[in-house]
Amino acid sequence: MEKEAILYEKLPDSRVQCQVCQWRCIINPGKLGVCRMRLNRAGKLYARNYAETSSVAADHIEKKPLFHFFPATYAFSLGTWGCNFHCQHCQNWEISCVDLPPTSQQLVPEKEIELTKKYNCAGIAWTYNEPTIWLEYTLDSAKLAKKNGLYTVYVTNGYITPEAMDTIGPYLDAWRVDIKGFSDAFYRQLAKISGWRAILDMAKRAKEKWDMHVEVVTNIIPTMNDDEEQLKGIATWIKDNLGELTPWHVTRFYPMRNLLHLPPTPVTTLEKAYQIGKEVGLKFVYLGNVAGHEYENTICYSCGKLIVRRIGYDTQVLGLEGSKCQFCGAELNFRTRLK
Repeated sequence: MEKEAILYEKLPDSRVQCQVCQWRCIINPGKLGVCRMRLNRAGKLYARNYAETSSVAADHIEKKPLFHFFPATYAFSLGTWGCNFHCQHCQNWEISCVDLPPTSQQLVPEKEIELTKKYNCAGIAWTYNEPTIWLEYTLDSAKLAKKNGLYTVYVTNGYITPEAMDTIGPYLDAWRVDIKGFSDAFYRQLAKISGWRAILDMAKRAKEKWDMHVEVVTNIIPTMNDDEEQLKGIATWIKDNLGELTPWHVTRFYPMRNLLHLPPTPVTTLEKAYQIGKEVGLKFVYLGNVAGHEYENTICYSCGKLIVRRIGYDTQVLGLEGSKCQFCGAELNFRTRLK
């Protein structure tokens, strides 16, 4: 389903410039942007994927992963087609690294809200591929979600423009962002991205300007971003710019797509990243894709009590009172109420 884009500039000779993500594609008539979901049709830019879904599920919020945001609830989760990144290790490459198929399931925003309630989900997460390229649809959906008392989540690579952030920002509750590495060379190698530091700027903007709950994920890939310099760089940036209570998820890589020659991340590497995060001063560092590891749990940094027990997606909230430790009153940065 096509819908005229809401953020673009008309240029001479019927060209247009998209203003949704940091590529800021200049698109000739009849051509597509990097994401393949934005088409210049006779001097107007159209989103080709409005309401077009590739994946729909009721997921544990912990799967996003979000550990400090409405724990033990379900999020109605949707993805579309295409992406503005083409990562070498993408686990969802069959939907993100393709063109829009001839047919796909359409789900208009009103029906999306209806299904969210039907499946007893507390909110909606746009995920599986990059939600920024679905801006028009997610914006309409998020507005309806807020009217219906539902939370809203972007699971994102963070490569959004300030204009798009400020358009969707008033209607988003959580910004679960990937900081994939911490060097120009790594981002070029993994996703052919330059200017990756804009991702950091937008994460900070999400938190400071729009009061979103922010959690950061780094999928640690052997030989690519597992060095101490990058891991310490990420952890330090999080602490200095998002705060020491911001959760950092260091997750295990499994061979996918074009990186089948690499091994899964050793658990010891994840544990090293955990220690780096703690030494830098982060209060909450979590291991991901290692079900049953003790570093999945939330422990109060002040009194040492177990606050949330997790085994995979099985979550038990044991010691939380609002955003604080039930036992000692320490602030733990949990979001359990809508902003």
